[in-house]
Amino acid sequence: YAGVMESLISYAEEQPPSSLMTNSSSLKQESNESGSPKCVGGFVLVHAGAGYHSESKAKEYKHVCKRACQRAVDQLRAGALAVEAVTAALVELEDSPFTNAGLGSNLNLSGEIECDASIMDGKSLHFGAVGSISGIKNPVLVANCLLNEAQKGKLSAGRIPPCFLVGPGAHDWAVSHGIPPCPSEKMATRFSLSAYKRNKRKMELAEGTVPGQNRTKKRRQSSENGNGSGCLDTVGAVVVDLEGNVAAAVSSGGLAMKHPGRIGQAAHYGCGCWAENSGNMNPYSTAVSTSGCGEHLIRTMLARECAAAMQSEDAHQALLEAMQNKFISSPFLTSEDRVLGGVIVLRCCRCVEAQPSPNIQGILVEFLWSHTTESMCVGYMSAQDSKAKTHISRLPPGTVPGQSLAIEGGVCRLKGVVE
Repeated sequence: YAGVMESLISYAEEQPPSSLMTNSSSLKQESNESGSPKCVGGFVLVHAGAGYHSESKAKEYKHVCKRACQRAVDQLRAGALAVEAVTAALVELEDSPFTNAGLGSNLNLSGEIECDASIMDGKSLHFGAVGSISGIKNPVLVANCLLNEAQKGKLSAGRIPPCFLVGPGAHDWAVSHGIPPCPSEKMATRFSLSAYKRNKRKMELAEGTVPGQNRTKKRRQSSENGNGSGCLDTVGAVVVDLEGNVAAAVSSGGLAMKHPGRIGQAAHYGCGCWAENSGNMNPYSTAVSTSGCGEHLIRTMLARECAAAMQSEDAHQALLEAMQNKFISSPFLTSEDRVLGGVIVLRCCRCVEAQPSPNIQGILVEFLWSHTTESMCVGYMSAQDSKAKTHISRLPPGTVPGQSLAIEGGVCRLKGVVE
């Protein structure tokens, strides 16, 4: 098969929409041991969070996105389905000490790590999620295990298998299903510990110098500053395989200094991720993963809203309108002065070939990302590429985070020869 990766097309909010453009490349076939063509491959788009990515750490964020793309593509080249590839990408993102997911996650008010994660399979439409889970290095593995177990059908005595578990119950279920525990002290890194100490000092200073009657207001201001756009680095990925199946996943350590037991959008259905293959009512397969302030994303169900918008003809215009009307200007967030979040979106459909052949199948993949935060780090790769491309998207100069948005993307054309 052959794939095409387009150079970035960048838009600012005030610019008129323009159509995405594609290039072409030669067809490449892979053979199995018998010498006959084998159809393998796909495309992956990952993000290391919507927030603020300093130039000093840009290299690390880009590097982890490259590794995550490579992990997913390795799975796709081996013939794995989209849901397996997206899980592999998330494990790599969770294992990085620079991301707020799994290892090195933000600490809560009690100095503990509690993680959220979810995954959705566009083929089966099954969903798995964990919330406020401690002592597990890769929460996405638990979410994926819940998804897989649910696909096996009912439990003994006709019980419905769970799709969403939280707290100690989620931890115990994970261990009983073969996922190894990880001591909490090994989950924290020097980066997350130093951030916790800084945030704790800020809170103590604010609460210790404010008269009692204004303490609540000052505490809220301190929390807003500590949980600004620099701390919203949830991770996620979306994948399509050459069978046209899509999958999406998301993982997060949550807001810094959050209250113990708080669960963000990364674990909520329709808020953290969404994946749905094309069907009678949907001409496009869509996959979405979100990042940002969990409370804002939960109240707007942004993942599902963006997926629904992607059924429109113009993907760029549809995402632009969804981010503006369903997020920034959402009636559910009228009390918020800054609405912080970001999404990565993938949609695809079967290609109409110039010379149709029953042995040739093609998939046109449109991929986009948009954010209202200062920046968002993404990476993308098709299975025919030798390495992933990475990019740190930033708001246009002079715009206000939480009130403006950036949107960028491209097109990838995948072809495969069917045995």
